[in-house]
Amino acid sequence: MNRNTGMNAGQIIGTMNGQQVMGLDIAKHVFQMHTVNMGTGEIVNVQIKRAKVVEHFANLAPCLIAIEACGGAHHWARELSKLGHTVRLLHAKVVRPFVSGNKTDATDARAIWLAVQQPGVKFVGTKTAAQQATLTLHRQRELLMKMRIMQTNALRSLLYEFGATFAKGKRALFKDIVETLEGLAHTLPQLVRDSLHEQVARIKAIEVDMQAIEVRLQLQLKQDPQMQRIAQIPGVGLLTATAAIATMGEASAFKSGREFCAWLGLVPKQTGTGGKVRLGAISKRGDTYLRTLLIHGARSVIAHAKEPGPWLQGIKARRPSNVVFVAQAAKMARTIWAMTAKAQDYDKGFKSIRPQAA
Repeated sequence: MNRNTGMNAGQIIGTMNGQQVMGLDIAKHVFQMHTVNMGTGEIVNVQIKRAKVVEHFANLAPCLIAIEACGGAHHWARELSKLGHTVRLLHAKVVRPFVSGNKTDATDARAIWLAVQQPGVKFVGTKTAAQQATLTLHRQRELLMKMRIMQTNALRSLLYEFGATFAKGKRALFKDIVETLEGLAHTLPQLVRDSLHEQVARIKAIEVDMQAIEVRLQLQLKQDPQMQRIAQIPGVGLLTATAAIATMGEASAFKSGREFCAWLGLVPKQTGTGGKVRLGAISKRGDTYLRTLLIHGARSVIAHAKEPGPWLQGIKARRPSNVVFVAQAAKMARTIWAMTAKAQDYDKGFKSIRPQAA
């Protein structure tokens, strides 16, 4: 079975490519498994304790196991694949239409079992442990950035109540904060000024932690040829290169660069009826973090382009700036997929040629 084509015509429900199909609903302590015994027609719906999952499937003949892509799904996909089973991860929106009646673990397992056998179903690529480790660093940095923004905004607002204002940016804040606090010596009690000094120290400590994570990401970049390859693309820096490869998983999971763009939510929504299709704003259905990095990178490319090509000049002449940024981000995403899928280095003058129909 092709990774993105779903069930082949003529297959009997309950088996795929001759393998028994099982729907597995994972949880923190108790898993639920649903399948149908094709010899007797018996419906099997059993609970399995977490500690017994590997032992249970190790004693079974190779089968196809479907799991909803949620927390811990990639870990179990790797563990079950080591036992010789074929594991397919399904997006939650693919499973949801098959949940009927009250939502229970047994119902969810049955819905997963049904969903994986539908024609044309798309699967989520299983991430390696290294890819998930890279994403862990990104999630930690993202959380630290949110904390830093919250702390700096709170500090500005607290001091604004006493008439102190600062220019935009954290550099301007740190440049004037000590002098400002000393100037408020007759207004603010010493204990309050000490507390605000501690808040400034916390913000600077968060900045140090973020820099430490970026150093670790830099080591990841030096060790991964795919990350190094796409880092050659203008607008793709350390964060985008490491996040793109880790988030993509396997490039073969996508049939084309446009499918990768659609997965990231960088293509227009389509609504249609009566044979007429309307295109709207971008769908924003994919990974928000990676999409944001790509759009920021596109802004940088457009702002610093010394010799913009004819494509960029043409779209800037007829479309608003935000549309231009998204279009450039989509182009970067397609380039990332193409370079990763075909293992090619970046070529500024490269022109893709559509294959001619036979």
